[in-house]
Amino acid sequence: MIEAKKVFEAFQKHRDNAIVAVQGTSGHHWNGITTNPNRDISLGGAMGQSTSAVFGLALGLKHEKVVHFDTEGALLMNLGVLASIAGKRPNNFVHFLLDNGCYATTGGQPVPNGEDINYAQMAAAAGYKSTYNFTDLEELATSMEEIMNTEGPVFVAIKINPEIENLPMGLRAKRNTRSRAQTINDLRKELNIN
Repeated sequence: MIEAKKVFEAFQKHRDNAIVAVQGTSGHHWNGITTNPNRDISLGGAMGQSTSAVFGLALGLKHEKVVHFDTEGALLMNLGVLASIAGKRPNNFVHFLLDNGCYATTGGQPVPNGEDINYAQMAAAAGYKSTYNFTDLEELATSMEEIMNTEGPVFVAIKINPEIENLPMGLRAKRNTRSRAQTINDLRKELNIN
């Protein structure tokens, strides 16, 4: 498996002027690597919808290279988008999938059947023009120029190390929250409103 940061470093060397959209927990790595943040889009909160959004961007900006760094957890929520992308054949679209085998933002729960799914084969079966599968950084890095120069849609599945951000919901410390009524009462006191 590969560190997400290393994936972004290998990609940055071949980015050129592409518009780059990043979904998921690895986005913070990209923020520290990108050399053209004005052409970056952060989609951290769009789990399950980011691929459709970036696909639409690629269709609307036909003369721009559009790159999406997706996650397998997000893609699994909307697998039908693979067929839509393949059907429209956006030749400017490169779809990277960072597969860490888990839902890292919610506590590291494993994705369903994560060990057996071959996402590149799924994309190929849906009709993507080119697909790649990587578990080795050196192989990925030496293929990056070819990937970025291949006519799309291109799908690139990459196995990465999980970086779990949180404990599962049931194990997190409970927040000390106020009720709606308490909040209103506190505001009334603060503002001297009876």
